[in-house]
Amino acid sequence: MTPLDETPSAQDPQSAAGGPAPGPAATGGGRHARPARSEQQEVTQAALFDAFGGVRGTVETMLPGLLFVMIYTVNRDVRLSAIAAGALAVVLVVVRLLRKDTVKHAFSGVFGVGVGVAFALFTGSAKGFYLPGMIYGAGLGAAFTLSALVGFPLLGVVLGPVFRENLSWRTRNPGRKKAYTKASLAWGIIFLAKYAILFPLYWWGDATQLGWVLIALKLPPMLLAVYFTWVFLAKAPPPIDVIAEYEAEEAERKAAKAKAGTAQPGKPQD
Repeated sequence: MTPLDETPSAQDPQSAAGGPAPGPAATGGGRHARPARSEQQEVTQAALFDAFGGVRGTVETMLPGLLFVMIYTVNRDVRLSAIAAGALAVVLVVVRLLRKDTVKHAFSGVFGVGVGVAFALFTGSAKGFYLPGMIYGAGLGAAFTLSALVGFPLLGVVLGPVFRENLSWRTRNPGRKKAYTKASLAWGIIFLAKYAILFPLYWWGDATQLGWVLIALKLPPMLLAVYFTWVFLAKAPPPIDVIAEYEAEEAERKAAKAKAGTAQPGKPQD
């Protein structure tokens, strides 16, 4: 069995019983034992923070765009605004590297800003700075919605490795598949609603207007989507740790092989 295996095994208590296996928090007695639901909510919250970069990661993705629109509002210089935003994105990555922090979200942010800077400099229009991110966000909203409708929710693909369940939720954990479907649909609807507001501004509004509205709509929709994800997953069955299953089976195989080796009779001596 590999970590991506989705077939129920005889050792999987959740598959055999038709529900999640009771964890320590659910079975452990005592007055001070925490409920399993509370522990699951904490694990879900920690995983979501890790997956989406937390508050700091979200703020860092906002700062280059905020600097761009501030400078452009003051002097209407597209080139200066774009270069300043790109330089700030690089500085944020360097700071993370010096502090030895996680840089995966910072690198994705600097890539997005870099594409926006290139569009702005190439077109000579401040709106060009925002266009790549808007196209990406609208496409992501459509992908979340479509994946939920076809029964292969994108959020499950993204968060599965974070929860160490990979794609086991597809066939072995229908409660989590349902939660991922609801959460993916929420992400899709929220993103599509956001860009339904922004694209008319891009076509008919002022570049400064577009920039400030985009900044204002950066954080609230993201927080709302993450909140819905937390609500749906916190109420879902716990994830099946397929990595732990795989490691346990590998350890059993090695132990059985070692035992078989020691049980073989030695060669007869002369």
